[in-house]
Amino acid sequence: MTVTADELTDAGAGQTDWLHIAREMADDLATDAVEREQAGKAPLDEVARLRESGLLTLPAPAELGGGGGDWRTAYAVIRTVAAADGAIGHLLGNHYFLSCSARFFADRTRAVRIERESTAGQWCWGGGIASHEPPLTLTPTSGGYLLNGYQRYATGVGIADRLVVRAAEYGTGEPLAVLVDPARSGVVSGSSGDAFGQRLAAGGGVEFDSVPVAADDVLGSLSTDEGVLSPFASLAAPTARLVSVQFCLGVAEGLLAEVRECGRGMRSLWQPVSPEPWPDSPPQDPYALTVYGELTVVARAASALAEQAVDALVRGLVQGEELDDEECAEIAVLASVAESAASRAAQEITTRALDVLGADAASARHGFDRFWRNARTHTLREPVAHRLREVGDYFLNGAHPPFALPA
Repeated sequence: MTVTADELTDAGAGQTDWLHIAREMADDLATDAVEREQAGKAPLDEVARLRESGLLTLPAPAELGGGGGDWRTAYAVIRTVAAADGAIGHLLGNHYFLSCSARFFADRTRAVRIERESTAGQWCWGGGIASHEPPLTLTPTSGGYLLNGYQRYATGVGIADRLVVRAAEYGTGEPLAVLVDPARSGVVSGSSGDAFGQRLAAGGGVEFDSVPVAADDVLGSLSTDEGVLSPFASLAAPTARLVSVQFCLGVAEGLLAEVRECGRGMRSLWQPVSPEPWPDSPPQDPYALTVYGELTVVARAASALAEQAVDALVRGLVQGEELDDEECAEIAVLASVAESAASRAAQEITTRALDVLGADAASARHGFDRFWRNARTHTLREPVAHRLREVGDYFLNGAHPPFALPA
C-alpha cells in the first residue's frame, strides 16, 4: 500500500479518494489471495493492511476522527475488496455495519462516544446481532450487567477489537444490542469454524462466561414489537442487507474478471469458429461468448437493482427521524429485492463462469474454487427464500417486512 492512515489524516477527509485506496487494497490482496485462502490462517495480517490503509475508519464522521465516508462509498469499497478477496470484503462489510450500529440503536451521546473511541483506537469490529441467532443472557447487577451464553456464529472471532452481540435481558427477555470488549475475562473464542468457504472471514463460535458489561455499553433494543424501534432504527436491517449484496456482487464480478483475463490468454476448449488458434485475442467460440454474455447480463441486472436500493437507503438515512413506516418498508423491500438478485447472481456466476475455461479451471493454482465456496457459504447462511417471501407479501398484501438482521 502506498497511502498510510497518517497521510489520510494530513490530506483531510474531504480530499480522500476512498475508491482509489480500495482499488490499491484489492490489488494488494489479489497478489497472494490464492495462497492465503488455501492456508486459511486468522486474517491478522489482512486486518493490519486495512488498518494501515485507513479503510477501517472510513464510515466514521470526520469530526470524530473518521474518514467521513457515506454508505454509498462504503458499499463501493466493500464490493471492490470482495472482488479480490471475498472473505476479507465480507469481514470489512460486517465491520462497517457493526461499527455504525450505535447510530441506529443507541442515543446520540452514547453513539458519539463509541465512534470517537473506535476511530481513536482504529478498532476492528466483529460479532453479530442476527435475528435467528439464539440470544445470550444479560443479567443486571449492582454495577452493570453480566453476559452469559454461547453464540454459534460471529464474525471477527479472535481478531476483533470489539464485538456487538445480541442478548436477552434476564427477567424481561427483551433483546438488546450489547458492546463487548473481547479482551475481558470470560470471553472465549471457539474455533474459526469448519465451513468450506469464508475461511478468512474469522467467523466462528464465541462463549461468554459471566463477562462484565457496563450499562453504557448496552446500545439499545432489538425488539420487533410494534412501536419499539423507530423507522430510522429499522433501517439497520436494509443497511446490513446491502452489505450482503455488495459482497455477493463483488465475488461474482471478481470471478468474471479473473476468468476473462485467463480466457484471453488461452485458446477456447471447444472447437473455435475458425480452425486457426486465437492465442492473442479473446476466445471466439460461440458457446463461450454466449456464456459470457448471459453472465454479464445477470451481473449488471443485479448491480442495477443494488444501485436502486442504495439510492433509496441513502435518502432514508438523510431523512433521519422524519422517516415514516411506509418509507422504511419500501427501502427494506428494495434491499430484499437487491439481495435476492445478488445472491442468485453470485451462485450462477460462480458456478457457470468456469465452463468457458473447461478442465483448466480446475487447477488449484488458479484458486477459482474459492469464489464459489465463499459465495455458497454466505448464501447458505442467508437463504434467498426469506427475502423473496418478504417481497411477495409486500407486493400482494402490502405487508411490511419484519425487522430481521442478517448473520
